[in-house]
Amino acid sequence: MSKSSRGRFFEDFRFGETIAHATPRTLSEADGAIYIALTGSRFPLQCAEPFARALGLPRAPLDDVLVFHVVFGKSVPDISLNAIANLGYAEMIFGAPVYPGDTLRVRSEVIGLKEASNRKTGIVYVRTRGENQRGETVLSFARWVLVPKCDETAPAPAPIVPALSEAAGPDDLRPIGGLDVSRYDTAAAGSPDLWDDFAPGERVDHVDGVTIEEAEHMMATRLYQNTARVHLNQHVEKDGRFGRRLVYGGHVISLARALSFNGLANAFRIAAVNGGRHANPCFAGDTVYAWSEVLAKAELGPEPRMGALRLRTIATKDRACTDFPRLGPDQNLDPAVLLELDYWVLMPRRA
Repeated sequence: MSKSSRGRFFEDFRFGETIAHATPRTLSEADGAIYIALTGSRFPLQCAEPFARALGLPRAPLDDVLVFHVVFGKSVPDISLNAIANLGYAEMIFGAPVYPGDTLRVRSEVIGLKEASNRKTGIVYVRTRGENQRGETVLSFARWVLVPKCDETAPAPAPIVPALSEAAGPDDLRPIGGLDVSRYDTAAAGSPDLWDDFAPGERVDHVDGVTIEEAEHMMATRLYQNTARVHLNQHVEKDGRFGRRLVYGGHVISLARALSFNGLANAFRIAAVNGGRHANPCFAGDTVYAWSEVLAKAELGPEPRMGALRLRTIATKDRACTDFPRLGPDQNLDPAVLLELDYWVLMPRRA
């Protein structure tokens, strides 16, 4: 019997099983610095210790999307190492902030299985949870992936598709404990526009674009210890669907979030992700642009100085977003669209 693992196939999953993922990861200031180098993110809460301390935090937390990547990356060897596609996300809630020195552990529960009609593949639904060394949940989310069968004749389990909520509600959004935005410095953040200044239906072109270099997306994928071959192994992928490695879709999420600073600089924390899809493949050499639409606004109960915006952010490749591209003439997603992400951010309100 081989001591190495080639990853799981569809018939290897069992409904209800819990998988503890290797290996625990202690995050450091270096992880945060490298993340900024790879994405250009400029949100001040994660960049400046004095800014974070002025708001009552012990120090600057690590970027929310970096935390997502680390938790996601831990699940890849056991869930999606052989995946054909990561199909979607839901019910992603950010919990306790992660600070340099925190150690994350990750586990997943299989919450659904459905064999595809071609009987060669199947969809695996999992709920993944990341916890810090104190047992506090830092992130939980559901995702579903298309996984091939190793043995196409293997019997399939009865289909179980979980019922997942369409969107998080205001009561699901968790402000950071001890955070006091009354001393929030809009000048340091780079924008005077607060929660009160945005309206549902408003669209923001984030203007800037960033070209993905081969070395950068490879380094990002390794930083998160994401072992998916489709991102790492050109020797194998030269014979694959595209003839080359795909950029990890999470790297596109990071770039879209970083680009959104220009127009949403005071969206200091991602509180929840309602859903997302990677609409088209991305490759080194593509230039990513982004725009966002305000879908809804919410007050946060006893937090009179803080509100939440529900955003839809669209990332495109090799197409500026001056005309807010999303749907093409056939009402399907425009072929330039890489990513569609529906999420809640926290933002200070006026006194």
